[in-house]
Amino acid sequence: MKIKAFLKHTTIVLLSIVFITACSSSDHPETPDVEKEPEKEVEEEVKPPVAEETPNITWKNWYLSVPINRGNGSATSIGYETIVNDNLTTDQAKYFYKNNDGSYTLYTKFTGFTTSGESALGDKYCRTELREYWRGNQDTGDNWSMSTGTHILESTIHVDYVEGNGRTIVAQIHGKESTGITGNPATVKIRWNSGMIQIDYYTKPENNDPWTSKYDAKLDFGRVDHEKFTFKIKIENGKMYCALVCEAKGLNIDYTEIYNYVGNGYVHENYFKTGNYFGWHDDYEKAAQVVLHEVVTDHTD
Repeated sequence: MKIKAFLKHTTIVLLSIVFITACSSSDHPETPDVEKEPEKEVEEEVKPPVAEETPNITWKNWYLSVPINRGNGSATSIGYETIVNDNLTTDQAKYFYKNNDGSYTLYTKFTGFTTSGESALGDKYCRTELREYWRGNQDTGDNWSMSTGTHILESTIHVDYVEGNGRTIVAQIHGKESTGITGNPATVKIRWNSGMIQIDYYTKPENNDPWTSKYDAKLDFGRVDHEKFTFKIKIENGKMYCALVCEAKGLNIDYTEIYNYVGNGYVHENYFKTGNYFGWHDDYEKAAQVVLHEVVTDHTD
């Protein structure tokens, strides 16, 4: 009897514990997991675009001129940062823009706004053209001498159209006035002349005259028409050599000596140019368009 009474008592106690526990759980339900707020993304500092180079042109070695009034009648100069960061104005982009294949279109016509100031019809010529800074110093005093080192320009181009007289200059060696040396001769001009590549180069002047077009010589070098071509100019040991490649026309003219500048007393410092220097100033309507695929320069002191 005592054992039964003990078991009965124990059972009652256990049932009481279960009942109390159940009531306690009902009064204080389990707290669900609190959904954590997603971590806020840390916004990266927005940095200004970096002027990156493109594989076909080392832009820090060039600046661009377009025939738009800079405010004083002269053409507008555009630095390389503006080009690589695509910050040209709408007006500037009419004259120069990048194509889907990485090439650049250079459009131009006579507007009256030239690199040397405002011009009337029949006077100077207009251009959309690149001017070299050979060391990348962004200074028009950054020029090289024919008397030392080797200096090479290779421009790969095709000409869409040239209205008017059919002439535009696609590359140059331009002389620069410097300490003790006067004059800024357009020493060598590589001209697209109705499909013919023509080398127009100054020769030794007479009677101590300056180097000017009065003493220039012209050489038809190869016909490319509207096909893509690469024109090469090399100055080595004071001499100028030229070469021309145009696969579509079967042209592969190796470097050919054209003129000995230093041997004929040429002392100017120089810089390369390439682009679309349109040989037309008879009206404000005719235009020319050149596409620059690649330009490479190489200099050794």
